[in-house]
Amino acid sequence: MSKFVHVVNFWLKKELDATGRAAFVKGVNSLGQIKNLAAFHVGEPAPTDRPVIDRSYDYALVCTFENQEDHDLYQTDPIHDAFRDNCAQYWDKVLIYDSIGIE
Repeated sequence: MSKFVHVVNFWLKKELDATGRAAFVKGVNSLGQIKNLAAFHVGEPAPTDRPVIDRSYDYALVCTFENQEDHDLYQTDPIHDAFRDNCAQYWDKVLIYDSIGIE
């Protein structure tokens, strides 16, 4: 079965101070505690500079799951709910890209 990859890009509020930014980082990193994750990564835009690269976001979250069922469990996990409830105040925009592997 093909892996399921969940990519989330966050654009934080421009007026967000260091305390708010730190709270967001702590919150997004808490998602790594959720069961059923095959891989977990939080990062900032890399210093690559090519015309096709969008570096306008502030943080990226990449979660890999063995299958869509594990992803669906992640979406309803209380840790995920707490992150969304507590940290949505920090961002202006979120874009999500979900994909499954092709064989």
